[in-house]
Amino acid sequence: MSLIEFGIVGRGWRADFYLRIAKALPQHFTVRTMLVRDEERGKEIEDEWGVKTYRDMESFASSGPIQFAVVCVPWEAAPSCTLELAERGIPVLTETPPAKDIATMIDLYESLKKLKGHVQVAEQYLYQPMHAARIALVRSGKLGDVSQVQVSAAHGYHGISLIRKLLGIDFENAVIRGQRFTSNLVKGPGRNGPPESEVMADSVQDIVTLSFGNKLALFDFTGDQYFSWVRKNRILVRGNRGELTDETYRYLRDFKTPIYGDLRRIDTGHNGNLEGYYHRGITANDEWVYENPFVPSRLSDDEIAIATSLSKMADYLQGGPECYGLEEAMQDHYLSIMMQAAIESGEELTTTTQPWAHDGANASS
Repeated sequence: MSLIEFGIVGRGWRADFYLRIAKALPQHFTVRTMLVRDEERGKEIEDEWGVKTYRDMESFASSGPIQFAVVCVPWEAAPSCTLELAERGIPVLTETPPAKDIATMIDLYESLKKLKGHVQVAEQYLYQPMHAARIALVRSGKLGDVSQVQVSAAHGYHGISLIRKLLGIDFENAVIRGQRFTSNLVKGPGRNGPPESEVMADSVQDIVTLSFGNKLALFDFTGDQYFSWVRKNRILVRGNRGELTDETYRYLRDFKTPIYGDLRRIDTGHNGNLEGYYHRGITANDEWVYENPFVPSRLSDDEIAIATSLSKMADYLQGGPECYGLEEAMQDHYLSIMMQAAIESGEELTTTTQPWAHDGANASS
């Protein structure tokens, strides 16, 4: 893998992931420049990370050669940043979602088509090791034709992305029903660390079904799950020859021969192992279903996934397959918006084909 040199637009919590990854993998990634409009915060980044920062788009864009720019700004600002970069011929890897609402997504999509800009989306969940292993197992055909998926692992468009990949859905329309349930839960850790005292808080749970003809998805998530010590993520995938439940699978090799197994995570540095502490990959019985491309770096699963997005973006710009296409990310967010509308209205809603669906379907075929 050759060195990937990129810039970052934005300075928030998400931008720090890219900076940490570049610091941990200097042989793979370098952050050459950043657009940080706040001067004080820009100087802090320069002191902490040694990356040159600029205050306006023109200075950022002309600061030197980069392969692409990562857009890490609020939803409202993402479309204009993406277009400004595309107008200057700079490829974009934008954080999720690419725009806030349906109308803005349509405007952005039509504008980018005219510019013929190279824009991909940093949807990382399908590249997290265990999710990647699940997707690989499903695509192996061992479970047969998959007709049902239940995902309780990520909010909104992230959860939808996993649903579509596990269920084998592209841009098909859905009938959506949803509800919201609120219960009490002892407040757990968050972005700023563990709790300092016991506090009881509301836990808001969204439960939604999406029917894609003869395929069914159940979305079930509470925001607490990202950090909670007591709320577990859950995945169920059902095919006509078997099923996957979290890390356990069972399928029929033939009509009279059941096969049982577990997706086993292989990490080094445990129990006296002296290789160092890192994630190596995931096996299913005697074969690898996922191998970490960044061994032996000490990255979290989410950081491995984001690093994978960066690597795939570079490959895409060299003529390889898409990292995660704009059309797919827009479809994820569209379904997420429709889920929220179904919850809030209490009505059954049916999605409609959006402008990006035709081009997205052609790219997927």
